[in-house]
Amino acid sequence: MANSKTAGAALTFAAALGGTAFVAPSSSGVSTGRTTPALRGQVKAQEASSSTSSTAAAVAVSTAAVLVSQLRKAGSKSSDPRMVALRAFEQELGVQPPVGYWDPAGLAKDGDVETFKRRRSVELKHGRIAMLATMGYITPEIAGKFPGYLSPSAGLKFADVPNGLAAISKVPPGGWTQILLYMAWCEVSRGPGSDIASGKPGDFGWYVLTSADPEEKKKKLSAELANGRLAMMAIIG
Repeated sequence: MANSKTAGAALTFAAALGGTAFVAPSSSGVSTGRTTPALRGQVKAQEASSSTSSTAAAVAVSTAAVLVSQLRKAGSKSSDPRMVALRAFEQELGVQPPVGYWDPAGLAKDGDVETFKRRRSVELKHGRIAMLATMGYITPEIAGKFPGYLSPSAGLKFADVPNGLAAISKVPPGGWTQILLYMAWCEVSRGPGSDIASGKPGDFGWYVLTSADPEEKKKKLSAELANGRLAMMAIIG
């Protein structure tokens, strides 16, 4: 609506300027034959003034046309659903100081909301796994390891399993099978993509650390994202 009013004002302005080009020059008398030198000078001045007015009108009309075109483009951009979605992403959880909204790879530039929700769900899952992995790396170093055997049949004690990537080769196949089965159960127990379908990425119905206060809940969810990102960087470091 504002763009239409501005465009109308621009056209009115152009018409006001251009109208001077079509005003017939006034004459102070009627020509009766010969033209005196003074009159010839006056006629030339009138012709020059008319030419100047025509040029000004043409410039004004061209300027108004360009202005209307730019206003239409700006209006179409502001109503583009992709731009609206991008602005909505700037208000999502995880947009925190000092970085703010940070998308250097341009993954969200297409404004696809469904893709954004899927990526947010994946980010939360990876962050949670990374937090557990980081704690699993640090805790045995500080608190020690479980007593007894990890695999009695193989004579493997918990104390014999090193930390970090070196543990991969030490854990017996039965142990890895249990780990993978538990991961699969966590993934499909509520249906693949159930959190995305509900519009709540990362929400699998486990509300132990939540809050009834909306602001406090938002604070905790933001902290989870921040801690998950930090843990992902920590565990790959």
